[in-house]
Parts: sequence; structure tokens; C-alpha cells
Amino acid sequence: MNVRAAAPPPWLRDRLASRLDELGSYPRREDEQRAVDAVAERHGRPPDEVLLLAGAAEGFAMLPRLNPRRAAVVAPGFTEPEAVLADAGIPLEHVVLPPPFTLGDTVRVPDEADLVVVGNPTNPTGVLHTREQLLALRRPGRILVVDEAFIDAVPGEPESVASLSLPGLVVLRSLTKTWALAGLRAGYAVGDPELLRRLARGRAHWPLGTLQLEALAACNTAQAVGSAVLDAQRLVETRHRQAEGLRGLGLAVTEGVAPFLLVAVPHADLMRKHLKVKNIAVRRCDTFVGLDGDYLRVAVRPEWPELVQAMKEIL
Repeated sequence: MNVRAAAPPPWLRDRLASRLDELGSYPRREDEQRAVDAVAERHGRPPDEVLLLAGAAEGFAMLPRLNPRRAAVVAPGFTEPEAVLADAGIPLEHVVLPPPFTLGDTVRVPDEADLVVVGNPTNPTGVLHTREQLLALRRPGRILVVDEAFIDAVPGEPESVASLSLPGLVVLRSLTKTWALAGLRAGYAVGDPELLRRLARGRAHWPLGTLQLEALAACNTAQAVGSAVLDAQRLVETRHRQAEGLRGLGLAVTEGVAPFLLVAVPHADLMRKHLKVKNIAVRRCDTFVGLDGDYLRVAVRPEWPELVQAMKEIL
């Protein structure tokens, strides 16, 4: 799992713990508004362009409410959108990017696709597309959904489109990875307010709990964002050293910016099983459209020398 720490930082744990005595009551409207305002201020948007979510995955689960006639999903990519759309019976086409997995002039999205989903940076490749490449996917009558769950791993987030108020654009963000909150389920969408209203249609009352709202308010302050930037800068250094260590084994590593690396490994599944015996978990990639059985996704960790040594012994 690509959470960057084992637990939330102490200051965040303290803020969440301070609300425990209130769990006997329903979430308060003012807590929701405080979280919305924090997200809106962070991205320079009005509050009606913010939708709070129980994790970015909830945003994907809502996509069928947009009633697309045909969807296109850029691959390799996170598998949740295609699963949700397929379950809803929505015709879907994969736009497969060959190595090095970048959007470019030769990439063609079907003209009839009125919903396009793309990750930035993409999971599992870690590739960061430029803002211009993403916006080139827009068309009149088309909805563009950009999954930015990992973009706060990029110092300064230069290619983020979360601050752009454009018709037909929706951006999904997550607190899971940076703040080690996978068990809390907190995220949000920013974008076209009419599209956000359609996504939220039919939602249950109190879709987010008190602790989720507190986390969303806390993690979108200027101080928290500044802390995340410092973490991202440290991640850059660790990722570079880990990638070089893997390349030193003769392995091809995709140039990425995420808290993980995509590595081409001969007989990858056998490598994965041997690593498991050594209590090292890596992600198989043959389940991603556009990748075969010769890839593994490995998390970027300070303990990366242990991974490199284990792989060296197996190779």
C-alpha cells in the first residue's frame, strides 16, 4: 500500500482525538462547512466547487450518476473507475499508453467519449502528465475526471489542475497517502459545480463523519500543506536513490514522481513470490490494462536497500 507513513503525524492524531467525545452526536453542519472552506481556500475556489468525499474511491463510485454514453479510461491506470463504469453497464474503451506511458500527440481518445478518466500522476506508472496534455483531452460536451490522489507527492504540484475552474472538469483528491488515513476514508472533489451536484444526487444524510470532516479541515490548512511539501521533497530524494539502486541490478525503472516505482522485472510473479517469503510485499501489475506479467510496483521507502539486496539475491 502506498501510504507514506505507518500512522498520522502526532498533531493530526491529537486533533482527531480531541473530537472523540463528540462521536455520540451527529456531525455538525459547521464542521462540514469548515472542511469545505478549507478545501476551497487551498485551491482558490468558491465553496460550491467543493464536494467532500469518503475517500477518492467514493468519487469513482459516483461516476455513473453523470450518465455518460461512452467512457474512455487512460491506461495503465487505477482500476476502480473501469470497474465501477463496467458494473453500471456504461460502454468503455481503454486508451492504452505504451512505454514510457506519457500522453502525447499520438494518443487518441475516441471522439464519442463523453467521459474521460485519467490519473495524474498515474497509478501504477507514477508518470506525471503536464497540465497542457490533460487540458488537451477536453472537448465541448465531454467530462474530464482527473485523479490527483498522488499529486501531493510532487513538490509544489506544478501540473495540478485542481485550481482551474473549467466547464466539464472534475478533480479527485485523497488524504490517504500523505497523511496515513487509509482507515478513515477522507477525500474530496473539486470542479464544475453542476457536475458535483449530479455526483452527489441521492446521497445519504451525513455521508461523512465527524473525524473525517476534522481531518479534511486540518489537512488543507496552509501549515499542513507546507508540511506535505517538505515530505514530498524528502520523498524525491528517497525515490531517486531507490530507483538508482534498482537500476544497478540491471532493471528498467519508469521515470515517475509518485511514492512508488514501476519496475520491469523478468519473471515478475516469481520475483514477487520470493520477496513474499522474505516478508517484502510488492504489487503485481498484470492486473492493470496495458501491463503484462513483467512488471512490479514497489513502494518508495527509506528501507529500500533491503528490497534491493533481496532482489539481488533472488536474481
